Amino acid sequence: MKLLFAIKKLDDMPGGAERVLCILTSALAARGHSVTLLSFDDGSGEPFYSLDERVRRIRLSIGDAARPARLAETVARMRALRRTIRAEAPDVVIGFTPSIYVPMAFALVGTGVPLVGSEHNVPDRYSSRRVQTLLTLMAAPLITRITVLSEQIRQNYPSAIARRMVPITNPVPPLADPPAPEAPRALRVLNVGRLVDQKDQATLLRAFAQVAPRHPDWTLRIVGEGILRSELQAMRTALGLQTSVEIPGASRDIGQEYAGAAIFALSSLYESFGLVTVEAMQHGLPVVAFADCPGTEELVLPHGPCDAGPGEKLCKVAGSVDDG
Repeated sequence: MKLLFAIKKLDDMPGGAERVLCILTSALAARGHSVTLLSFDDGSGEPFYSLDERVRRIRLSIGDAARPARLAETVARMRALRRTIRAEAPDVVIGFTPSIYVPMAFALVGTGVPLVGSEHNVPDRYSSRRVQTLLTLMAAPLITRITVLSEQIRQNYPSAIARRMVPITNPVPPLADPPAPEAPRALRVLNVGRLVDQKDQATLLRAFAQVAPRHPDWTLRIVGEGILRSELQAMRTALGLQTSVEIPGASRDIGQEYAGAAIFALSSLYESFGLVTVEAMQHGLPVVAFADCPGTEELVLPHGPCDAGPGEKLCKVAGSVDDG
């Protein structure tokens, strides 16, 4: 099958959707499919995650792919998408996230090329983005199918969009070397995620500050990159956690991070699927998360009675792996 995947920006992007895209396209190429990956990158970088050499790249280099597009850039990109896809003549196009599958829907009108939108977030993310929500509603009838990460997420979308949605979870590659059950673990709490408001590492820092004096041998490691780095570093200093909290940035070898931890703490306010949560479980880590975190609540069960109301945080809520 001739497949064309598209995303706004891939090069030097350590996000979850980008990681899933690299996993999926590499696996399909390895199975013998013809896979092309299109983006608006300018060619000055490379994918943060490993990508099979059989995946062909098209970098359109229109505008700054790392920033919101201006109207002129959007029009130029739509024209380029239509021209490129008609020339490529794929059997199907798969657009990752609305930033590409919404303009793609309008660009492909009349071409007869099926379009699948791959959604990697929950409706809450778009609650304050009225223009984006309106454009998505307008584009929905032009999209063959939209994949979401769970049935619960699908049901929370407006019916005009939900009727076109199909739940498909993220791929989770098997471990090459499963961890030994009795392998010693460092006294480390691990968090993996972008340094943005949604991931709420600020609450994790405040929670760790409450237990750190009683457990001086334990450390916290927050792996990720984002716009809140300086704010989180300043908070770490203000809380007196300079020696017990590490914020090293994004990691290309995330498996090594899981292997070097004893507990995985997910501080997100909401998740669509929680790929990092599943991976932590793969590595045998107990998971601590919010009881009111959409997405994660499907993966982590409450441990004992929980009286935490909406917005009550990590220091009051614990989770355990569902072995069933």
